[in-house]
Amino acid sequence: MFINLKSKIRNPHGQLSLQMLMISSVGIILIMGFVLWTDTYVRSVGRDTNKSEAFTIAESGIEYYRWHLAHAPQDFKDGNATSTGPYIHSFYDKNNNRVGQFELVITAPASGTTIVTIQSTGKVDYDPTATKVIKVKMGLPSFARYSVASNSDIRFGAGTTVYGQLHSNGGVHFDGVAYNVVTSAKSDYDDPDYSEPNAFGVYTRISPQDPFPPATVPVRTDVFKAGRSFPVPAVDFNGITQNLADMKTAAISGGYYKASSTPSYGYEIVLKTNDTFDIYKVTYVPFVTRDCSTYSLHSDAGWGAWDIGAETLLQSNVPFPANGIIFIEDNVWVRGQINTARLNIGAGRFPVNSSTYANITISGDLKYTNYDGQDVLGLIAQNHVNVPLTSPDTMKIDAALIAQNGRVGRYHYASPSCGATATRSQITLYGMIASNQRYGFAWTDGTGYQTRNIIYDGNLLYGPPPSFPTTASQYDIISWEEVK
Repeated sequence: MFINLKSKIRNPHGQLSLQMLMISSVGIILIMGFVLWTDTYVRSVGRDTNKSEAFTIAESGIEYYRWHLAHAPQDFKDGNATSTGPYIHSFYDKNNNRVGQFELVITAPASGTTIVTIQSTGKVDYDPTATKVIKVKMGLPSFARYSVASNSDIRFGAGTTVYGQLHSNGGVHFDGVAYNVVTSAKSDYDDPDYSEPNAFGVYTRISPQDPFPPATVPVRTDVFKAGRSFPVPAVDFNGITQNLADMKTAAISGGYYKASSTPSYGYEIVLKTNDTFDIYKVTYVPFVTRDCSTYSLHSDAGWGAWDIGAETLLQSNVPFPANGIIFIEDNVWVRGQINTARLNIGAGRFPVNSSTYANITISGDLKYTNYDGQDVLGLIAQNHVNVPLTSPDTMKIDAALIAQNGRVGRYHYASPSCGATATRSQITLYGMIASNQRYGFAWTDGTGYQTRNIIYDGNLLYGPPPSFPTTASQYDIISWEEVK
């Protein structure tokens, strides 16, 4: 029987072509997807690289202006007296090829602060979409970076509590409680209160008393809550003379200035919460007897109690000066309260003569209304900053105090010879203290203030009183933010 084989075998060519077409299509799709993914990945890497370079350029802008401020601390216009910015600078690679630019927007410090805001935008030339924006706040640290700063050996007895950094260019004998670091410019020193070997630059006699060098410095967190450090660089008190001279010039040109009251004793300023003050001429200051012991302990004890015996009103409701500077070329007494004010009161006589240094006496409570940086008061005395014999039993002082050549404190008034006010209960200082000579509001015989609270006002660091001295010529970075 004849069989037609051709009728039994189907033609496979059409089916194979369809399979190949499907396989080819899938392959093409996969290849296209891979190419697309590769392209996207390469572009993404490129953008990231460009953004990274833009970030570097923006940071360069910040570093450039920090350098600029180190050489011109008061130039907030990038050397352009009439321009307000933004200030544009080209950015070059190591081969001196331009690759981008940074744009600077500079916000000058607000009145009464040293804080400048710098915003830098970095851009790359070959990718306009790649930009980075960095905003930084910088400030010049003021002399008020310390709660207490001293230019000599200093002692804090039991009953003293200090909040804020404490520093002395001499040695520190500390028997209170310190909640911030205590530092000294000396590695060791001869404590004048004791006939013993040299003590550590910062030491305590609270039991168990610190050993003497070269023994290991013990850890005393019961006294030094944040630790102690010595030796460290000294603080410069000499520059305050220039600050007082600058204050006088500023007070004459746009503040409040008062010349010597001779033959009277000086002036009293009474600050008021309505942004005005009253000023009196002090016509009589009572003296104390020799058995009050002031004469034997203080070279300028002829001033005695530093109390006001009589005075005459000169002016009332004098507006606070626009620049916040009051300068008296005589002794000054100060008391009262401020409300949303920034003031600096200076007392000094020129030409400078150690026999005629001017003093400031805080004749009563001196208070803020606000404790968030709105109220700032500075007192800078050419000589002493005093608290008088008849000071309040519980006294409050809110201010940054500087005694350039003298000391911040209260004279030794013996009991009972000086009367009931020789011994006082509590004094609280909110602000800071800078004392050339040995600070003190209490004495080892139990007189003076029994409890001393020193609370540091952190707002003073970069927002000090007007014309307050600074401790550095270079700006510190306060905050750093990547805006974009």
